[in-house]
Amino acid sequence: MRPRVSVGSPDRMSAHSRSETRLDVAGALASHAREFERVFGGGSHTRLFFSPGRINLMGAHLDYNGGPVMPTAVDRGTFIAVRARRDRRVVLASTLEDSKALEVDLDSLPSARMARWSDYPLGVVIELALIARASDREKELSGLDVLFGGNLPVGAGLSSSASICVGTAFALDAAWKLGLARMDLVDAALRAERNFVGVQCGIMDPYAVGLARSNSLLWLDCKDRTYSYLPLDTETLSIGVADSLVRRELAQGAFNERVAQCREAFEVLSRRQTDATCLRDIRFDTLTEYQHELSSTARKRAHHVIPEVARTFAARSSLQRGDAEGFGAEMFRTHASLRDLFEVSVPELDTLVDSAAGAEGCLGARLTGAGFGGCAVLLVQKGSEASVQARLTLDFTARFGRAPRVDFYGGDSGPREISR
Repeated sequence: MRPRVSVGSPDRMSAHSRSETRLDVAGALASHAREFERVFGGGSHTRLFFSPGRINLMGAHLDYNGGPVMPTAVDRGTFIAVRARRDRRVVLASTLEDSKALEVDLDSLPSARMARWSDYPLGVVIELALIARASDREKELSGLDVLFGGNLPVGAGLSSSASICVGTAFALDAAWKLGLARMDLVDAALRAERNFVGVQCGIMDPYAVGLARSNSLLWLDCKDRTYSYLPLDTETLSIGVADSLVRRELAQGAFNERVAQCREAFEVLSRRQTDATCLRDIRFDTLTEYQHELSSTARKRAHHVIPEVARTFAARSSLQRGDAEGFGAEMFRTHASLRDLFEVSVPELDTLVDSAAGAEGCLGARLTGAGFGGCAVLLVQKGSEASVQARLTLDFTARFGRAPRVDFYGGDSGPREISR
């Protein structure tokens, strides 16, 4: 069954105009600091942090199956302003939500999520408090006023959840002077999403945000957590994002279903291939020989995952030899598999990708993120951005009666504090 979706308002997603192509991080955070003072009042020094979102070009739904992925960070993300309090209360507020701020006590943190946006940063608060407790530093933690904002579309498949979780971990580590290593913060963000929020995500999103490097794709092997960087030729290539404006209201449950279905496929096939430790390890000949033992749904999921591993390696080889067209072709193949076998696309995304395939200068396109709505990522030759945008807008508007949001993003170097 197709997950229920809703059409989001483009005005809510960003305080910046559609024509913006690069984010002035310092300027945006200065404005965020003024909003912090409006919400919390004047006072002592406020610290400002930025955490990017990410786009995954290849390796769709491979991270929780032990496969390789190829994400990159973008210059849109989460703004975080933090100021210490004199008590042990932590107050979490957002410029992007109409709901009341969440206030918790560090001495009695909640044990269950509240089904609100604040579950994500709250989960990180809990994780870092546990780390402080393990080193007998819990009583040193001060209360905090924290205001979140940003210009990353929420629910669009650009990993706004990892952006906020990893950014919160970096901000709290600095505010509480914990001195944790970067990977400890990334792992704390991952645990917050899995254990507190309840999303059974893989490692890709927090790693892509926390290990970001400008003008590079992260090659992350999710089986052994090794990673390296692949140069992205930003002189000749642009990465675009076409937002369908379809928001994924029930995507969490549908995502967890896909995780369970892949687990089912592995449990059956690993009995026939005992050297496999995850679905990524299953050979295609094993799948074809024993696919009759799988349910029809698990069979479809496996027929996406196992060839997607091969497609992702092929895409890396294309990039390494400078074959951008070959890389783009693998993106188109991935989208078809996500549509037909993994069943996570929607008509709006299919229209964007089909339109991109016919747009001169567009080398590749596919839905990005978990699917069920959100965005398509585009690989475009420099100089063709305007014509590709026009083609996608024309075709999409003709079918759905509204224009998609099409932007071209710059890269980013990862979560950091920004000095005023």
